[in-house]
Amino acid sequence: MATNMENIFEIKDLNLYYGKKQALHNLTFNLPAQKVTALIGSSGSGKSTFIRCLNRMNDLIDNVTIDGTILYEGENINSIDTLQLRKRVGMVFQKPNPFPMSIYENVIYGPKCQGEKDKKKLEKLAEDSLRKAALWDEVKDRLNDSAMALSGGQQQRLCIARAIAMSPDVILMDEPTSALDPIATAKIEELIESLKKDFSIVIVTHSMQQAARISDMTAFFFMGELIEYDTTDVIFSNPSKKETEDYVTGRFG
Repeated sequence: MATNMENIFEIKDLNLYYGKKQALHNLTFNLPAQKVTALIGSSGSGKSTFIRCLNRMNDLIDNVTIDGTILYEGENINSIDTLQLRKRVGMVFQKPNPFPMSIYENVIYGPKCQGEKDKKKLEKLAEDSLRKAALWDEVKDRLNDSAMALSGGQQQRLCIARAIAMSPDVILMDEPTSALDPIATAKIEELIESLKKDFSIVIVTHSMQQAARISDMTAFFFMGELIEYDTTDVIFSNPSKKETEDYVTGRFG
């Protein structure tokens, strides 16, 4: 198991309960900085529940109990203000969720909420974020149009631009292409490859082909447990656990 890389998150003995039902069991592993880490496993295996622990989204759900430790850049995430944490750890959801406002207003929404008022700075930030999200050339002449008029794939890239505009260190992606067609999916995958120069990315995906194509590290979850975690090459070509091999070869899942 590769350990000679800087970690952005360190997870130790993490358990999560919905009421009395335990959804995550004793997770201990590290997520590397400026890499793409894919979380794979069948539905209900705990992938989305886990990713929402990283920016404390599960705090918003009633009846959730979490114990164990998550360190973000060496600091316990429970001691970081949630707004600050979510600024540094952005999130892109399964279905594109642009706000019902213009393309431009979508991108600068977060920085404006944080108090940025300088028009020139906001314009530059919008352009830089849309360029990084590989959307600028498609929308630069219609920034004042409604975001709702964009295609599904464009809306998802707009949501990525919106996350980038907050200058996060990490972008969490919860099945960001599951609602998209193959062409839009390919564009998002290309985008993820280019983004890892600047961001650490954690992606939940149902598609093993996608995990194999875009990730550096892969974690295989089953029934709320982390079964195996290694470089993507190892997970897909030489896994050490039978359950992992059965899953990646399609014997179950």
